[in-house]
Amino acid sequence: MKLCLPAKVSLYCYLGTITSFSFLLLLSPIQSVYFPILLYLIANVLIKCISTNEYYGFAVRASFLGFVFSLGLYTFQLAPNEYYIFGIYMAVMSFFHFTEFLSIALIQPKELSVRSFLIYHSPEYVIAAVSSWLEFFLEAYLLPDMKIYKVVSYLGLVICISGEFLRKLAMMTANSNFNHIIQYTKADEHVLVTNGIYSMFRHPSYVGWFYWSIGTQIILMNPICLIAYTLASWYYFNDRIRVEEITLLNFFGQQYSDYQQHVGTGLPFINGYIVRGTEFR
Repeated sequence: MKLCLPAKVSLYCYLGTITSFSFLLLLSPIQSVYFPILLYLIANVLIKCISTNEYYGFAVRASFLGFVFSLGLYTFQLAPNEYYIFGIYMAVMSFFHFTEFLSIALIQPKELSVRSFLIYHSPEYVIAAVSSWLEFFLEAYLLPDMKIYKVVSYLGLVICISGEFLRKLAMMTANSNFNHIIQYTKADEHVLVTNGIYSMFRHPSYVGWFYWSIGTQIILMNPICLIAYTLASWYYFNDRIRVEEITLLNFFGQQYSDYQQHVGTGLPFINGYIVRGTEFR
């Protein structure tokens, strides 16, 4: 698999920003909160000057995610005990969104766009993220002892890494059959993938994302958002899987129905859209 030019530009910007910013932030004697912001603004000016309009959108988003990763390392190293775990969370968020983009670049380069970063996935996604930040900082300020149990955060990190790995494995296995958007028209080259991780779960990418989202709140030790994220993610994937399986049954008929009988969705208490007692012809 070869990377297309927008993906290469994005990868260089992401890794370049992480490398340079981590070096400058961690080794600089300047401890001001404004220093990272100043560095980020300078980097954006440089990107604007050296990149063409065609690739600027990719470059600036990749650079932003690299900056978030670097700032996460900076926070993890230097923040007080009750706040440093937010640095782990920042690095996890950055890596997830960039690898979403990179995965699409590898398996569906013709579908690649700035939306492939999934930074603005939906209004609900943004609201959920901001809510978790508010809970974290309020609890860290008012009840700092809640945020000092490292083992809990590290457990969340392990869950995030596992969910991330499962999702990306699913994307790579499905290859060109994977898409961020539910497809309502069957492409000629679209085939039903049942091998590899798909022999264990019908929707492994959703399983990975489900547990990744829960893991982010365990990292932050956010009890309220942990419950809210679990419920919201469950309802989201329950509805999405139901819609997606209707289209898959229309695409593949009896073949997909047989697949449903042998392999579960992978998500707790989600059965998908099952057609019983009907033969497809």
